[in-house]
Amino acid sequence: MYTEGVLPAPEPDRVFDWKKLKWIAQDMNSSYPTTIVVNPDTPCEAFLPTAPPHSWAWAKHAKQSDGPSDAAALRTLRVGGPLQGPVAHGLACGAHLIVNQGRFWNALAYHGHGYRADRRTLRTWWGITSRQQWQSQQRALLATDGARPVWEFTLGLRRALARDTGGRIENGAWWDTAANVLHRREGAPASTAETEAHIKDVQHLIGRITRYEARMRADGILGEGQFVGSVDAWDLGRASCMARWGVSTRYGDLAEAEAAVVEAGYRAAHCYASWEDFSAGFILGRCLHFDEDEFGSWYQEMVTVHRILTSDPGSPWRNIPFR
Repeated sequence: MYTEGVLPAPEPDRVFDWKKLKWIAQDMNSSYPTTIVVNPDTPCEAFLPTAPPHSWAWAKHAKQSDGPSDAAALRTLRVGGPLQGPVAHGLACGAHLIVNQGRFWNALAYHGHGYRADRRTLRTWWGITSRQQWQSQQRALLATDGARPVWEFTLGLRRALARDTGGRIENGAWWDTAANVLHRREGAPASTAETEAHIKDVQHLIGRITRYEARMRADGILGEGQFVGSVDAWDLGRASCMARWGVSTRYGDLAEAEAAVVEAGYRAAHCYASWEDFSAGFILGRCLHFDEDEFGSWYQEMVTVHRILTSDPGSPWRNIPFR
């Protein structure tokens, strides 16, 4: 057995499962070996007795500390994980989800929740069951094709208006511009049911965006008068994570993961001005995707993570330049 911080780098033919201490106390019986080796061939190697009559000791320790609880926490590998440079920057772009799960933000040699659990997660949430599907999804996220194009179209309209006016854009002007552009783009000089439905959807999206931005200002994610310019961060942050998930599930290898996280970091720096700017785009994208205007856990979890990453002295966002 290995403790989380000294797990060997992933190999093609060896995988790890993840257990809590209570597993040793409850499930190991007299049919198991009477001794386990913890962190073999490392400076902290230990030989420990298992199974009855030692189960009570494991049960006692399990009550005191049963391992990571998946609660949001900033955890850093001080040995074996990059702390500076392009790889660390790209890994920090995926910190929203990794920190939210209490995993090491800078673990490129990623084991996650264990081989079986991570494969199950990719199958359930992404429909990924093969290397080819993982590669396809990784490319799509890096190309920022995963988020709905209508989100970027709508935010792009506001960016264009802001450039033209040099000031804050009122919702009415944003609504009217969306209607005018869609009428011209869809070749509908007169109103059609399809065009009007499209306009209605975009105007509804404008309302959702402004409500989330207002809440984000109230929670300190956006400054007064600031707005989100792009939600590409939603794809790029997940691309950084997808690279690591590819390693933990053995759909990808370390070289592929490193190239992907570096690319994610490069594209993020091209699109955003700061970690705070990037974070706001990621949070808005996540909420548009999942939250349905409820300001529930999809939003609240990211507020917690944002505050950790922007305030903790050990945070990569406090120690790695965004550009």
